[in-house]
Amino acid sequence: MHRLIQRAGMVAACCLFLMIGGTPGWAQQDNRFEVSKNLDIFNSLLKEVEMFYVDSVDVEKSVRRGIDAMLSGLDPYTEYYPEQDMEELNLMTTGEYGGIGALIRQRNNDGHVMIAEPIEGMPADLAGLKAGDLILAIDTTDVSRASNERVSELLKGVPNTKMVLTIQRPGEKKTRKVEITRKQIVTPQVTYYGTRNDSVGYIYLKAFTIKSAQEVKEALLDLKRNHGIKSLILDLRGNGGGVLEGAVQIVGMFVPKGSEVLSTKGKIKQWDRVYRTSVEPLDTVMPLAVLINGGSASAAEIVSGALQDMDRAVLVGQRSFGKGLVQTTRDLPYNAKIKVTMSKYYIPSGRCIQQIDYTHRKEDGSVAAIPDSLTSVFYTSRKRPVRDGGGVRPEFEVEEPKVPTMMYYLAVDTVLFDFVTDWVWERKAIAPVEEFSVSDEDFEAFKRYAKEKNFTYDRQSEKMLKNLKEVAEFEGYLEEDSTAFKELELKLTPNLERDFDRFKDEVKKLMAAEIVKRYYYQKGELQENLKDDEVLEKALEVLADRALYVKTLSTPEQLTIND
Repeated sequence: MHRLIQRAGMVAACCLFLMIGGTPGWAQQDNRFEVSKNLDIFNSLLKEVEMFYVDSVDVEKSVRRGIDAMLSGLDPYTEYYPEQDMEELNLMTTGEYGGIGALIRQRNNDGHVMIAEPIEGMPADLAGLKAGDLILAIDTTDVSRASNERVSELLKGVPNTKMVLTIQRPGEKKTRKVEITRKQIVTPQVTYYGTRNDSVGYIYLKAFTIKSAQEVKEALLDLKRNHGIKSLILDLRGNGGGVLEGAVQIVGMFVPKGSEVLSTKGKIKQWDRVYRTSVEPLDTVMPLAVLINGGSASAAEIVSGALQDMDRAVLVGQRSFGKGLVQTTRDLPYNAKIKVTMSKYYIPSGRCIQQIDYTHRKEDGSVAAIPDSLTSVFYTSRKRPVRDGGGVRPEFEVEEPKVPTMMYYLAVDTVLFDFVTDWVWERKAIAPVEEFSVSDEDFEAFKRYAKEKNFTYDRQSEKMLKNLKEVAEFEGYLEEDSTAFKELELKLTPNLERDFDRFKDEVKKLMAAEIVKRYYYQKGELQENLKDDEVLEKALEVLADRALYVKTLSTPEQLTIND
């Protein structure tokens, strides 16, 4: 208990330090008193509650809620990890864990946990586990009603230890027992790489771990040596970031050794640092395009932003997330850690692309994005204007298609998953990804299946209309004429037949991705999703037009001089 009280007080003190003004010396002295005072208050309060509260108090849970609430007032990235959560933190930084190598999910109709996706070549895949297999027991522990978190906890463990899973495979009456040996699972971060239009290399990187840069390097070298690529597309869409050093190493593959990639600045000036590339590059002249979107954050923004600031790559897609903060871990008592935001990072032009201002909160505690009108102009190495705040903006913006709400519910519900499980059961193989497509017959079959299973989905427009109608009725506006509301209700009331046909193309694309994944794993799913990808097509178009590529990375004055 003392450990938890001490830790909570320490973090609370850090929070207070950010708010104290005055000269540094006095602030530090005053803050030490505040630390001591608040630790005494918290310690006494917890003792009083534990001793005299009418019901028993779970001290550890109570203090954990206090810690989480306190840290939530800082930013979403400062987090506390007790000893039992260290595996989660390690997975974020290394991409490694001891387990069977499978994604699991909890069914939303009966609560059973099932295999959602065995990872290619991992123990679950090698043991023959399939998507849709229900996990009933792990060794002698019944998990038929266990939570997703509990099953995950039991599946993970020390590498080279054995366990027996009892599973129920769809379409079979008898259960199966499968013996699996846990292994050190290394999740590949380069999900797929290959060529487009014969001479354009393509690499998709989903996250930054300590091994991500090595994976990118190996993919790039293979594309250069064995495929003779003349240009490259690095896809960072949906990449939420990770290890900062990995970003520096990837940038270093394309710019001269010793180039400044970023600098970090925080409260403790002695810890400010400049990160430069430390090895010879692989290629400094090959035309390069980087794909980003609103899901590209942190280390992904360092790579895309630094390459943009150095005029080394054109960016295609949508504005990135806007996370210009750097976290590091600090040790706490009893093998716990805190991941704490300690600095902001600045890419080569000198700009920080942090979008949300967590320092100046509104009275209700909410935060807001920095408006474009308050951002400042910076300049790339060739004097092209770029702006800080609001993430990294691509040179070629391609509007991302809006996903209908119905697609979200199809993805999270198990109705599509179950339909595909039955579909796959009847087919041992399908055509290669490049040739595969979902037929109209399969689409109609799925539509009938969804109806039979009473698939429902809730649309935001219907909810908003209901709320508006209640307000209008309360204020007396419906007494005169409710025709307009009735007409809107007819349009916005979910109609499965109508909406399936309206979003036929989107539904078939979702079906295709789920089917292909069952045969060709994550690599195949990504390949399927790249079909008719407008952002990718735009990048290919830019790389194919040498004059456009050069013009994009030059200022008007430079073009005149070159002419």
